[in-house]
Amino acid sequence: MLTAVNEREESIKASIELAEKTKAEMEAMKAENEDLLKEARVERDKMIREASETSKKLIEEAKTEGKAQQNKIVAEAQRVINSEKAAAIAELKTQVASLSLEIAEKVIKGELASSDKQKALAEQIANDISLN
Repeated sequence: MLTAVNEREESIKASIELAEKTKAEMEAMKAENEDLLKEARVERDKMIREASETSKKLIEEAKTEGKAQQNKIVAEAQRVINSEKAAAIAELKTQVASLSLEIAEKVIKGELASSDKQKALAEQIANDISLN
């Protein structure tokens, strides 16, 4: 019976040692898992930060490019407006000059309708030339 008690005691001791060894292994695994989780969290935070920075950079680049395109379009529109304005002013000057010539022609024709008026104008021009 003593042998059975001793065997039982040895069996219990072995079981306790195994349980303690298993517990120690579990604690080591738990610590290792916590370390892995910490590393994963750090990596996750790094990836999120990098993604956020990349996103901000892309948004800023898009804004900059959009502003450049806007400036280019505005400059082109201003150039077209100035060009059309200059063309309109030139056309207006041409029309004014043409109308002025028509009016002057009609006035001169009216003034020089009679031969007396033609002679008087010729004498006035001759006097003006000789006085200069």
